[in-house]
Amino acid sequence: MARDRSGGARTGRVLRARLALLALLAGILVPLLVAGLRSVLWALVGIAGLALAAVGVWWTLAHTGTLRVLGLVLSVAAPLTVLSLYGASGLLWPACLSLALWILAVASARTALAPPSAAAGRAEAPHAPWIVMNPRSGGGKVERFGLVGKARAAGARVVLLDGHRDVAALARQAVAEGADLLAVAGGDGTQALVAEVAARHGVPFAVIPAGTRNHFALDLGLDRDDPAAALQALTDGVELRVDLGFAADRVFVNNASFGTYASVVADPAYRDAKLHTTLRTLPGLLTGDRAPGLRMRAGSRQIGGLQALLVSNNPYLRAVDAARPGRRERLDSGLLGVLGVRVANTAQAAGLVRGDRSGSVLRLRADEVVVDADTADIAVGIDGEHVMLPTPVVCRIAPGALRLRVPRRRPGKPVTGGRADWPAVARLAWGGGRPSRGGTETAGTGTGGERGD
Repeated sequence: MARDRSGGARTGRVLRARLALLALLAGILVPLLVAGLRSVLWALVGIAGLALAAVGVWWTLAHTGTLRVLGLVLSVAAPLTVLSLYGASGLLWPACLSLALWILAVASARTALAPPSAAAGRAEAPHAPWIVMNPRSGGGKVERFGLVGKARAAGARVVLLDGHRDVAALARQAVAEGADLLAVAGGDGTQALVAEVAARHGVPFAVIPAGTRNHFALDLGLDRDDPAAALQALTDGVELRVDLGFAADRVFVNNASFGTYASVVADPAYRDAKLHTTLRTLPGLLTGDRAPGLRMRAGSRQIGGLQALLVSNNPYLRAVDAARPGRRERLDSGLLGVLGVRVANTAQAAGLVRGDRSGSVLRLRADEVVVDADTADIAVGIDGEHVMLPTPVVCRIAPGALRLRVPRRRPGKPVTGGRADWPAVARLAWGGGRPSRGGTETAGTGTGGERGD
């Protein structure tokens, strides 16, 4: 029976690999059949439109006054002009169809190369679960979904935050009093504080997605629209091992952000007027005297002049990934994800359409990253919470540090699969190869755990 299931899974991956190749071929042929070699020219027009839009966004964010207005107009007008030209030439529907086929090809390739998920064993129900809940998180999700009553009905002891209590101290006290599971109904920042206590004491941890965004819960496959469903982890759960990230001595379950974003969040006016505060402060942070000028070292690689740097607990997929944007493919790779941006002028902003090849975008994987600046302290956004840390800041990852309890049945699915490695897809499609463990990431390894992405 196990062999039959394995054979069926293998057949399914082969079929998805063949679908990926067919969709990729169709995505290339559609514009060629409609416009012939002119489609190459129209592709260049589309790339030029994206480059002009990137310039417009840069002017909008990095400047004020007339140049900001011109940037806003350009960022909107450039793509609209390209779409109008495509429509006038009868190429709009072929372009849209080609894009849809490309998305299908990439999604099919990644799922084809994803290794089969390991089955998690059913965990014994905790005897003394403890849950801290933030009534203010997510616009009052705790009250709206009746989480307090449902958690107590499941046998949990519930503590409500009032804004003046040390959540980490409360978690440590709960462990000292015999709690055999710690959980949080709140945002990712609170999740990280309690997760550190759980990892330090070897106690299972559960996530109740009652915050605003809850990216950690999303990558775990939990239903962020129904936080009460996560309480099933107390009665019908499985246990996973996931990594934890550290920025100095601060734990993060998602990421630590340095540079522009962290500085914007540090502004007291940000919480009440996010857009206005961002537009007001970004010009000085991107091109003015307040530009952070970050330096990063990972293994043998050293890069300076970065305006923004994101260090994540396991790497994120690419931001332009239309199939699964802003997601992590796994939470147990034992590696940090590093994404940096260095844009000093209009030409570099236009070059962003080339992605990693532009030289303005840094992507790599490492087990340790050292972040430095020309100041004694630096603003850091740790899972959305602003803190000041002394420089240099050493970021590291603790593989498998957290015992995570999740419901056995989760409506969402954690993302699996790496980059669309087309040679590997072709080998799999025609029976010449198989996906490797952990996807298809085959980038070289540098010293100190650094890996290209």
